[in-house]
Formats: sequence, C-alpha cells, structure tokens
Amino acid sequence: LALKRMAVRKDYRGRGIAAALGRTALAFARQQRGCRAVVLNTVMLQHEARALYERLGFRRHRHYLLPTAYGRLANCTVTTYRYDLP
Repeated sequence: LALKRMAVRKDYRGRGIAAALGRTALAFARQQRGCRAVVLNTVMLQHEARALYERLGFRRHRHYLLPTAYGRLANCTVTTYRYDLP
C-alpha cells in the first residue's frame, strides 16, 4: 500500500491529527489481504513529517537524489519509508 499524500492545515498542526491519520492508514493496510507493507516518500525538508513516520514505526528504506534539474542543483534528497506489516 502506498501512502501518497498526507497534510494537515498549519493552524491545526500539533494536535495529533497527522498521527491519527497515519495510524488509520496503517490499520486500513492491516485489514487488506495480501498487503505486506505501507510505503511512502518524503523530501529531506519535511523534518516534522519524517519524525512522525519514524514515531509511527516506519523505517528508512531507501534514499536517493530527486531526479530533476532542481534536485541535482539543490542536492534535494528523497527518503522512502517502509512499514512492514505482520
């Protein structure tokens, strides 16, 4: 299962909404037959998001340079996170 996008409006951040959304996505994935993991990508600038994913139990799986001209110029990296389901 790929978690494509998750966002919380700035004035609602810090209230546990993103953590609840993440836990809900993981619970949904656990209910799906044949789903072995949840994966997502985030850029290096998303410090709070990366910390949240790690608190939820996601592990860094892969790390690569953003494959665009901007990515190469700014040395912008993408981290793939993976949460393996039991």
